[in-house]
Amino acid sequence: MVDEITAHAIHDEASLRGHFGATSPLAVAKAHTRLDRNDRAFIARTPFLTIGTQGADGRADVSPRGDPPGFVKVLDDATIAIPDRPGNNRLDTMTNILANPAVGLLFMVPGFDDTLRINGRARLTTAPSLLATMAMRGRTPTLAIVVAIDEIFLHCAKAFRRSKLWDPASRQDRSELPSLTAIIMEQTEGQKPDEARIAEADERLEAAYVERLY
Repeated sequence: MVDEITAHAIHDEASLRGHFGATSPLAVAKAHTRLDRNDRAFIARTPFLTIGTQGADGRADVSPRGDPPGFVKVLDDATIAIPDRPGNNRLDTMTNILANPAVGLLFMVPGFDDTLRINGRARLTTAPSLLATMAMRGRTPTLAIVVAIDEIFLHCAKAFRRSKLWDPASRQDRSELPSLTAIIMEQTEGQKPDEARIAEADERLEAAYVERLY
């Protein structure tokens, strides 16, 4: 199959577009550069987004961000800010932004099959007045990601309709796979850990969720 994939690889935009019909005028026209009332309302309802970045070496990364609805601050019609909460301190998103400010954001609202996309240029800030507005449970984030908007548009519902993401009937039982800690331990140690170590690691992770969520 690998040989077949290579033989049928697409290498240029003209070849790519030859496999598809013309872009609809509405798909082009819907993109705009400043937040309107509908964009603001969507962002205000959003509890979860993903942010795509790329480092100086060309390696891409996508990272989730989540908080209660309204956690993304609209600073003006062309600027938004996202708090950075405690994590694993890999800092992939932030180091990428320092090397390459181009970012892509995907905003998701539970129950909404359509999504909001924003492409822009990001920078990092520790501005005290901004961070104070982002405090949760008495804890202020270390920094915020501020995005200057280049392009905004709504994305249609096809992907969510196909995946049935919000359909309760499509929910899967997490217990059918090993826990997060069990998987990571197996991947890093090269063998399945014993159940006692897994239980201990799971307990530590749950405690960290409580203590270091904010």
